[in-house]
Amino acid sequence: MNQTQPPGAAKGRAIDEVERLLPPGQLFTLGLQHVLVMYAGAVAVPLVIGGSLGLPKDQISYLISSDLFCCGIVTLLQCLGIGRFAGIRLPVIMSVTFAAVMPMLAIGANPALGLTGIFGATIAAGILSTLLVPLIGRLMPLFPTVVTGVVITSIGISIMQVGIDWMAGGKGNPEYGSLRYIGTSFLVLAFILLVTRFTKGFFSNISVLLGILFGFGVAIAMGEVSLDGLSQAAWFAPIVPFAFGWPTFDPISIATLTVIMLITFIESMGMFLALGDIVGHPASRGDIVRGLRVDGIGTIIGGIFNSFPHTSFSQNIGLVSVTGVSSRWVCVMSGGILLAFGLVPKMSVLVASIPPFVLGGAGIVMFGMVLATGIRILARADYNSNRHNLYIVAISLGIGMIPTVSGHFFQHFPAALQPLFHSGILLATLSSVLLNLFFNGYQPDLRHQPRPLLVGPVRPPAQPQPGKTAP
Repeated sequence: MNQTQPPGAAKGRAIDEVERLLPPGQLFTLGLQHVLVMYAGAVAVPLVIGGSLGLPKDQISYLISSDLFCCGIVTLLQCLGIGRFAGIRLPVIMSVTFAAVMPMLAIGANPALGLTGIFGATIAAGILSTLLVPLIGRLMPLFPTVVTGVVITSIGISIMQVGIDWMAGGKGNPEYGSLRYIGTSFLVLAFILLVTRFTKGFFSNISVLLGILFGFGVAIAMGEVSLDGLSQAAWFAPIVPFAFGWPTFDPISIATLTVIMLITFIESMGMFLALGDIVGHPASRGDIVRGLRVDGIGTIIGGIFNSFPHTSFSQNIGLVSVTGVSSRWVCVMSGGILLAFGLVPKMSVLVASIPPFVLGGAGIVMFGMVLATGIRILARADYNSNRHNLYIVAISLGIGMIPTVSGHFFQHFPAALQPLFHSGILLATLSSVLLNLFFNGYQPDLRHQPRPLLVGPVRPPAQPQPGKTAP
């Protein structure tokens, strides 16, 4: 097999693992693993929106299919990119953001707006936030090592709550905390650890997928899997723009979702920095700008195709850390699988039947790896000659944990500010940035410098034959 260098790469340069093209079978399996990890979170938003607005089952099902279809398109945009305009070209999975759920419910509850008001605000917020991306990119110097470490650690702490809820059976489950749920989750966790410990190479990389499949089998044996609706679901159903009617554009709704998008931009910036560190591909200002543009463009696409605001999914960053597979082409495959799931309702129903407690054991591994990455970055900060960094870390992580530890802490604050205060990631980010400016002043991090953009798949180099030199 010949090695293919990306355009502009110097001869003899080591292959960038982000650009490595794996065999098709491995690409599909690893891509499916990413999809299974994000699926529950992806379908949760349309389920909540549809259920709260009292939509019939067929319309909720269509919202889910539209959501998966858009997730696939936006993931492909993020991983493949649009020239030097958009796309961070790292292994990123895109999905709808939870931060916009409460504002969207408020918009949808207005009889004059309803679902079309949500889609109209989504489209307009996507356009406005895309135009504001270059300004957000200028915030990069505000994220030195100590701030980046705090942000990534807070991401791990915040999403760990998701994994814990999964282990207990999922939020809203009347049997939340059942011993059989928790026991099965730990059984899945033990299985993943055994696969990781006693296998190597490809099987070790898909330990999370194997754990989920093992847990799914156990759940079936326990009678905890419901396949209701699988036989009625169609094999193919196209996704059409504005299926629920022409969007309604309300200025207040647009302003609200635009603010939410700016909040998610800050969270996405932290996730991109975390992912760049994990894959050994430090994110420059240009990378951040291109990545955030896809958040905005994806939100526009979501509004057109009956979905919601999009952002990068932190759960999948943990999976990249667990597997050690940095190839963006794995997530390109995930985008293709999501497109298929959106167009094939039967597949969507089948994957949706995986119980949350099966995902819980895997979630502890993946989300814990994000937390560990943050701790590793924090270890690089200077605490000996600059004791102020200890204050930055201690106070910021404490503030960031408030929504996780006490969900009602900010309940008496103005309703318009609730999305801000319910994001532990955002609170930790704002706190660490402000405290760093207070103690250390404005000091641009010179490590975040633009680097050559590698484009195109790179196949693994061929092993040299005995008596022959490598090409």
